[in-house]
Amino acid sequence: MKRRTKVVIGTALTGSLLTGGTALAEGRGWWPGPKVVRVSLPEGQSNPAIATGVATGGEVAIYQSSGLGPTALNPSAPAGSPELYTDPALTQGATGVTVTEAQALVVLRNIKTNLEAAGLTLADVITMKCYLMKPPGVETADYAGWNRAYRQYFANIDLTSKEVVPVPMGTSAPKAPLVANKARPARATMEVASLAVKGWMVEVEVTAAYKAR
Repeated sequence: MKRRTKVVIGTALTGSLLTGGTALAEGRGWWPGPKVVRVSLPEGQSNPAIATGVATGGEVAIYQSSGLGPTALNPSAPAGSPELYTDPALTQGATGVTVTEAQALVVLRNIKTNLEAAGLTLADVITMKCYLMKPPGVETADYAGWNRAYRQYFANIDLTSKEVVPVPMGTSAPKAPLVANKARPARATMEVASLAVKGWMVEVEVTAAYKAR
């Protein structure tokens, strides 16, 4: 199994969001209060994709999702095929969308629904793990397609200007994301040999933090 790790913004429940790695590296001022989520971001970037790390206080209430895959929403595709687990409505009008990207759009929407059932939103996500299979006939997993889909739901608000950043879908021109969200979790993405359901290319699990009370 190949493993590639790419680090994603969580948000502080109380306290401030860190923008550099110095405090984390040296330990100064990094220890979170009991009800604080503290996120470290890469230095010098106004729109990083992921955090370098997240610290949670001992009294932070945490929700851990199961690994979620895509739903079979394309009845015109053959049974067991990767295309079956896409939603044509999500990619309507876009060109050059890969099957991994299309599946990831469905998975992240399923994550959103899963979180909402637990009283949370995508903005509350602090860590993420993504498992990718390589599409048939391709040498490696489609990391680029996954990252495009990810930006449709995460890390698409500029931290300096606070403006929503247009993102591409496939080879189409960038436009407003499906969900505007400044959260950038600490994230790992890895290629795996197989997933539980035939045809799945993507499976994702997240950890989210409840707001302090």
